[in-house]
Amino acid sequence: MTPLLIVSSLLCVLCLAGLVLMLGLARRLQEHGKLLDALDEVVEQRGGPGAKGLAAGEVAGAFDVRTVDGDRVARDLLPEGAVVAFLSSDCGRCRTELPELASWAARQDRSRVLVVVDAEPLARTLAPVAQVVVEPDGGPVTGAFQVDSFPSFFQVAAGGGVLARIRGVAQLPAGSAA
Repeated sequence: MTPLLIVSSLLCVLCLAGLVLMLGLARRLQEHGKLLDALDEVVEQRGGPGAKGLAAGEVAGAFDVRTVDGDRVARDLLPEGAVVAFLSSDCGRCRTELPELASWAARQDRSRVLVVVDAEPLARTLAPVAQVVVEPDGGPVTGAFQVDSFPSFFQVAAGGGVLARIRGVAQLPAGSAA
């Protein structure tokens, strides 16, 4: 065997071993992600630290704000089944879920999707497909829903009653088509 053939064979074996290790690591990370999601759900149900705002059955506080397009949005104007999402620019999971949220919102009736963000770049991404409000942490809408961590998602009844607290974009309801 020539030295070049030996080196090539060793390189192929090392690449294959690296690929197997990477696939194993990806699988393990996926399992850990599921465990963390389950833990997060338990914490939310018990209302402990990490709970993300109002629970189902509670009513959001009053708010009356303007979207980036200048439209008025108020608690009492929210339509039945609307989804209200809260994102922060310094939240890693928010940035990860942003494309999926934009894709989901594009398939919905825009008037039934309200997204509250803290930064213009997030607003620019979502404004074409949702009503977007930019406000600082603790702003009127964030305070009305008692949001203390991001991302947070709620489905609401007409008038602002919380129908459900939703854990992530993947669990958002199909809603009504645009």
